[in-house]
Amino acid sequence: MAPHPEPVVTIPELEHFAETEFPQIHQDGRVFSFVDLGPGFITMRLDTNEKHLRPGGTVSGPTLFTFADVTAYFVILAHVGLKALTVTTSFHMNFMRKAAPGPLFCTCRLLKAGQRLAVVEASIVDQEEEIIAHGSCTYSIPPR
Repeated sequence: MAPHPEPVVTIPELEHFAETEFPQIHQDGRVFSFVDLGPGFITMRLDTNEKHLRPGGTVSGPTLFTFADVTAYFVILAHVGLKALTVTTSFHMNFMRKAAPGPLFCTCRLLKAGQRLAVVEASIVDQEEEIIAHGSCTYSIPPR
C-alpha cells in the first residue's frame, strides 16, 4: 500500500483561504473549525446551532451532508494546494443514526489524488465517537 501524501498546506493557510476565498462557509456563523491535519486526512468540527436542527431536535441531513462536503473539499486542498475551483462531481452518503445537537467531527481521508480527480472517504462522529454518517465522494481538480 502506498504511503499517504503529506499535506502541502497548513491549517492556518486553510483558515486564511476560508476567510478570503470561501467566506460562505460562515453563513450559519463560525460553526466550522479545523481540528487536525496529517498525511492523507483532515478532521473538522461542526458546532451545531438552531439553524442546523430539524423538528424534534435532530441535526438535519443537509447539515450533515454539507459538513462532509466542506471537510472533503479541505482535505483535497490541503494535499493538492489551494485550487479554489476544485468541485464535487459525485457524493454518496449513508446516514447511520440520528445526530443530537452538539459538536460533531468529520474526518476525511484522501483515497486517491490524481491529476484531475480526487476520491475521498468521509466519516462523521459525535462526541462519543459513535458514527453518525459515512460517505465517499469524487472531486474534479482544475488543471495546473
